[in-house]
Amino acid sequence: MLTENGSNKPFDLTMYSESAAGNYSHRDCTVAFYTRIDALLDPSMTVLNIGAGRGANILEDFSPYRRKVQQFKGRVKKIIGIDVDPAVKENADLHEAHVVSPQDIYPLADASVDIAISDHVLEHVEFPKDFADEIARVLKPGGWFCARTPVKWGYIGLGARTFPNSRHVAMLEKLQPGRKAEDVFPVFYRMNTKGDLEKAFPEDRWLNCTYGYNGAPGYHANRKFLFRLIEFWCWLMPRSFSAKYHVFMQKK
Repeated sequence: MLTENGSNKPFDLTMYSESAAGNYSHRDCTVAFYTRIDALLDPSMTVLNIGAGRGANILEDFSPYRRKVQQFKGRVKKIIGIDVDPAVKENADLHEAHVVSPQDIYPLADASVDIAISDHVLEHVEFPKDFADEIARVLKPGGWFCARTPVKWGYIGLGARTFPNSRHVAMLEKLQPGRKAEDVFPVFYRMNTKGDLEKAFPEDRWLNCTYGYNGAPGYHANRKFLFRLIEFWCWLMPRSFSAKYHVFMQKK
């Protein structure tokens, strides 16, 4: 099936007939994650995007609806982005952008942020305590930390840890055709189990609303058999082996 400009429709959408209505499927992980964030948003809020990058999730998404739910500029008072990659300065969805090193103190005042978002970043965190402490510092009481990340023992986490970081670009070129090398970063998987999250965000300081989620398969090399095999694996495995966590933590 072709888009209006003649380009090919993303493979995963061809696997779900309902995607013709809105260009997203009932298994869409991005729509599920950002819809829950949207339920927490208010126009008066300041939002921090940790690992905002160059905005590839918006620039290169096939679906106009998915692009819309991932955009915050114009929907909140202020959207601030931070990243280790200087490309964050190019992100058009930000009012303010900062380049930081992994253990840097964020250039933000204490209790100055209503919501902090971290999309596919936790698996790259080398120092979990420093990361969580800095989020706790900048969030207002009652503020939310929202993250999406692979589960350590899910198929994505197992696959990523089977191969060294030096092989990830080559592997992702095969499993996710079209994935750009500049969007691939080293992984550590130190915040990707239930226990890891509870340690970083202890219950005396945080309300933990995290849950496992199996979206449409994302690492299938555009092959129907592999796509359906991963779907079956996700159906078969218990919730603790879900592909991803949707992390929602409210600061008490």
